[in-house]
Amino acid sequence: MGGHGEKPYMCGECGYKTAKKSTLSRHMRTHTGEKPYKCDQCDYSAAERTTLANHQRKHTGEKPYMCGECGFRTTRKFRLSAHIRTHTGERPYKCDQCDYSAADKSTLVKHLVKHTGEKPYMCGECGYRTTNKTNLSVHMRTHTGEKPYKCDQCDYSATQKINLVQHMTNHTGEKPYKCGDCEYMTSSKSHLSRHMKIHTGENPYKSTLV
Repeated sequence: MGGHGEKPYMCGECGYKTAKKSTLSRHMRTHTGEKPYKCDQCDYSAAERTTLANHQRKHTGEKPYMCGECGFRTTRKFRLSAHIRTHTGERPYKCDQCDYSAADKSTLVKHLVKHTGEKPYMCGECGYRTTNKTNLSVHMRTHTGEKPYKCDQCDYSATQKINLVQHMTNHTGEKPYKCGDCEYMTSSKSHLSRHMKIHTGENPYKSTLV
C-alpha cells in the first residue's frame, strides 16, 4: 500500500496527479471534452454526475440550500456560501494588485481584468468585446431578440434577470432598495443611486452631455 499523500495517477497531458484513479478519469474529460452524463429532459450534458444533478434542479425547481438568516434558497451550495457573506460582510478573495476584496471568486476574477484591460469575449456579429462571458451572453440577445426571463403574472419578458426582478416590484409593490441616510425607499437600484447624490451634494438631474 502506498504512503499517505501519495499520488500515483498522473495525467499524460498536463502532469496533474491524484491519489484516485476515478479522479484522474474525471480530470481527463477536461482534455477530451467528453460529457457522458445526459439530462433526460433537455439537450444538456455534463462531464460529472454532480454537475448534472445540479442542472436537473432547474427542471424540478428544487432549492435544497437555505439561508438561516433570511430564508434565501438556492440550487447550489457555493451560491449559499456566497450569499451568507452578504450577512457577515466577509470578503475572503483578495486582489494581489490593489486593496480590493470580494465575497466570491468569480467577482474577483471580473475585477482583475481592470488591471489587465483584457476583453477576451467577442461578439461575432458586431465585434463587441467584454471582460466576461455573462456580459457577452446578454449582449447577444440584442441580435437575437431573445427574452428568456418571463413574468408569471403578465406578458412581460426581459433580456436580463435583473430587469425581471425590478418589473416584479410592479406586482408586489416591494421597495427593496433603502437609503442608509434617510427613510427613502424605492423599487429601482438606479433610482436609489440617483437619490444618494442628494446626500453627497451632487445634482442627480444634471446632464452628463457636453
